[in-house]
Amino acid sequence: MAHTATTHPAPGRTAPSAASKVPGVDGWFWLVKVLTTGMGETLSDFLAKTFDPVLAVAAAGLLLAVTLVVQLRTRRCVPGLYWAVVVMVSVFGTMVADVAHVALGVPYALSAGSLAVALAALFLLWHRVEGSLAIDRVTGLRRELFYWAAVLLTFALGTALGDLTAATLHLGYLVAALGFAVLIAIPAVASQARWVGPVAGFWWAYVLTRPLGASFADWLGVGADRGGIGLGTGPVSLALAVLMAVALALSARAHRARAAGLSAH
Repeated sequence: MAHTATTHPAPGRTAPSAASKVPGVDGWFWLVKVLTTGMGETLSDFLAKTFDPVLAVAAAGLLLAVTLVVQLRTRRCVPGLYWAVVVMVSVFGTMVADVAHVALGVPYALSAGSLAVALAALFLLWHRVEGSLAIDRVTGLRRELFYWAAVLLTFALGTALGDLTAATLHLGYLVAALGFAVLIAIPAVASQARWVGPVAGFWWAYVLTRPLGASFADWLGVGADRGGIGLGTGPVSLALAVLMAVALALSARAHRARAAGLSAH
């Protein structure tokens, strides 16, 4: 994957270009990303068990379509809107993955392998058409469509990997979460050592935030019979939503302070 000096290290700190529709990548970005993945996992389970599953999936798909259309029609990066789309991708993607496994009987290993191939093919096409996978270059409708297609596939792949390790390999949610926490640190170390480019490091970390956040959220939410501590998917979803709102508010304040400091100089 080609990269330039303006691309994002993972999980480094950098500001988006003026026209990019994706927020700048810093510690707040990764914190909010993990919180959205966890909330998407538990909220999808809560909705599917509280309401009719078909209606829940249809409603989640509709909300995803609406938020994505609004995101595509905006001319600048709006962090709240961007993360709303990510949340809906997480919720809807989890529901679709559950349907594929539970209703259609697709093994997690097969779905993970297929999704990895699909994501690699998308990256190759995106790079061939646009010349870069850097998210500070998500400008214009075509690039943004490539970006959101990649986001959707990374969530689906991350869901399959999380379920594969926790359920199929019988590692349990907590062990799986700790394992992904170790794996997600690899891009940061490799990027600092210049073993991988910042773009490859970013997408590696982006994929792994999904099973990391989802595994921790499942461990908190599900009962002891499934290897969790049984706080409930509803309360965990609410707690994660509150934490995400607080993190977004603190991130906005930090960015304003940084901008004020730069303007003062």
